[in-house]
Amino acid sequence: MGGIDFLKGHGTQNDFVLLPDPTGRLDLTPARVAALCDRQRGLGADGVLRVVRSEAIGETSAGDWFMDYRNADGSIAEMCGNGVRVFVRYLTEAGLAGDTEFVIGTRAGDRAVKVHPDGSVTVQMGPATIFGSSVTVVAGQPFSGVAVNVGNPHLVSILDDDVALLDLRDQPDYDHDFFPSGVNLEFVNTLGEGALRMRVHERGVGETRACGTGTVAAVAAALHLAGTDTGSSIVEIPGGVVTVTVSRGESTLTGPAEIVARGQLDETWWAGIAS
Repeated sequence: MGGIDFLKGHGTQNDFVLLPDPTGRLDLTPARVAALCDRQRGLGADGVLRVVRSEAIGETSAGDWFMDYRNADGSIAEMCGNGVRVFVRYLTEAGLAGDTEFVIGTRAGDRAVKVHPDGSVTVQMGPATIFGSSVTVVAGQPFSGVAVNVGNPHLVSILDDDVALLDLRDQPDYDHDFFPSGVNLEFVNTLGEGALRMRVHERGVGETRACGTGTVAAVAAALHLAGTDTGSSIVEIPGGVVTVTVSRGESTLTGPAEIVARGQLDETWWAGIAS
C-alpha cells in the first residue's frame, strides 16, 4: 500500500509537518491537521505546512510555491515566520527553487526569501504595523500590551518581571472584541540595547518554543515604546535565537531551519480520520 509523503522540520524548535502536494490533491481537513499535530495520536507539531503550487489552488502570487499554513487546531493562519524558513529549506533541498533568493506566496502576501550558506534563511516579513493597545490577563494578572499586525495579529507585553515565571499552560484572556479572530500573545523582557527575551502563546496552538512573526512584533513594539520605528535586535526564545530588523514599512527575520525526518503517512489512518 502506498502512503502520503511527509517531512518533519523546525525553526528554532517551532515544529511543523510538511506535506508536499504540488497539485493540491490532498483533502486537508481541520480534523486531519489536528490529528497530525497531536503529539499522542499523530506525528506531533505546532502546525502543518502544505507545499502546493500557487496556480493549483488559485492563489495569485509572483512565486511558484504557496505556503498553505494551518495551526495545530486545524484553523487556517495567514503567516508563520518560522514556518516560512522550514518551507524554504525544503524547497531548496528538494531542488524546487532554482536560486538562493526567490519569492513564495502566503495568505499574508508574497514573501521574498534568501537562503544562506549555513542553511539559515532571511525572510522579508513585510510591515510590522502598530494598531493600538490592549490588555491580556495571565492567571488573573493583567498586562498591558502593544497591538502589532505582522500579517497576523499580535499583542506584545513588555514585562519588568522575568517572563520565565509566567504560567502559560492555559489560554490567557484578551479582548475578543479588539481581536475578533484571536491573537498571538508575546511576553518580553528587555535584556539591553538590541537584545530581547520572549515567550509566546500562539493563537490556535498554545505556548510554543518560538514564533517568527511574534519576534518581529516584539521588536516593533519595543522600538515603538522607545519612540522610534527603526532598529534591529536579537531575540532569545526558548527554542533558540533569531535576528530581527524593523524599518518603516518593512521587516526581516533571520534564523535557522532544519529538516529532521521524512516518511509516509499510512493511507488507512488518513482515510479513517473523520472530516
